[in-house]
Amino acid sequence: MDENQPHGPLHGLKVLDLSRILAGPTCTQLLGDMGADVIKIENPVTRGDDTRTWGPPYVEMADGSASDISAYFICANRNKRSVAVDISTNEGQQIIRDLAATADVFIENFKPGSLAKYGLDYKSLKDEFPKLVYCSISGYGQTGPNASKPGYDLMAQGYGGIMSLTGDPEGEPMKVGVGIADVMCGMYATTGILAALRHRDATGQGQQIDIALVDSQISWLINEGVNYRISGQLPERRGNGHPNIVPYKTCAASDGHVILAVGNDTQFQRFMNWLGLGGKAGDPRFATNPARLENRDALYEMIDPLLAKRPMAEIISGLEAIKVPVGPVNTLDQVMESDQVQARDMAPSVPSSDAASGSIPILGNPLKFSETPITYRRPPPRFGADTDAVLSQLYSDEVDCAY
Repeated sequence: MDENQPHGPLHGLKVLDLSRILAGPTCTQLLGDMGADVIKIENPVTRGDDTRTWGPPYVEMADGSASDISAYFICANRNKRSVAVDISTNEGQQIIRDLAATADVFIENFKPGSLAKYGLDYKSLKDEFPKLVYCSISGYGQTGPNASKPGYDLMAQGYGGIMSLTGDPEGEPMKVGVGIADVMCGMYATTGILAALRHRDATGQGQQIDIALVDSQISWLINEGVNYRISGQLPERRGNGHPNIVPYKTCAASDGHVILAVGNDTQFQRFMNWLGLGGKAGDPRFATNPARLENRDALYEMIDPLLAKRPMAEIISGLEAIKVPVGPVNTLDQVMESDQVQARDMAPSVPSSDAASGSIPILGNPLKFSETPITYRRPPPRFGADTDAVLSQLYSDEVDCAY
């Protein structure tokens, strides 16, 4: 780690991370990117976070040993120190309490009630550590009839309704291509932690944050969720179409697909003129967005065949020139090699002495601070790599790392 790097906005904050898989690690990685010192507690019995084995692909190790750093683990575990602690033992529980005494934030994603048997739940810790911000992530929350059920991203997407909105109109309900319920839960957790720290700093009072995958997924149903609450009408799956805007979808070109996002009637008129259909722009069926919503199929039957005859580059350059929103549907190689991604540092690598290549590729953090920039100080750690260092610092003497 380069200690000479600029400090992030959360420099000096200590986070004790008892979470695993994706939602919690997404949250703590973001806190770490912003400068917090994140201590990731991993179970020595299971050899750490489940996602260490969710490969291939894996990073090739410099020493030739079997890798425990999968691409999945990499995506949510940079800027952390790995400490092996068995919380089922008295010694392990005491270590967690000793670490909690030095921490600002405690985050966990155990099933509600599970940590009580170890004396590490919020109720057991809050009086001893009244300033501690304690964040609990679970599938359904700490209360309610489903509180005891396990929670996974796919189940949250199903229970929370997003799958009913996603996919081809004639196909089956479809999940989002990545674990977005986990990721968004981690984002909400980060926001909640920062708000609770603001309150703690003002009053000296810590608190528990109770956040559920399902709750967070329901909250980002956004317009479709409110559409239903206002109208009482169940939304239809529209593939890549939009429930409230037309034309707004992916369109086939002669050599791929483009995204068409016509946001208002003026843009629609320019689009139709460019397509050679200017006379249809004033047709009462299409002149306004509400009319286009009612007649979307008729409009798409008209414009889709014309777009399909043109190459992507022609469509994009032509519509950009007349200020009609348009863009490509990129594959990941096109994404990572694009000049925009390079300019925004969204595909960096972090140096790693463990990796055979000397570095580990990561995805960049989108936050761009003018005074306290994001830093990539630590690569995703090998299991238990920092146990001795962290515990020696905590106790100021040699500690057996086999806890």
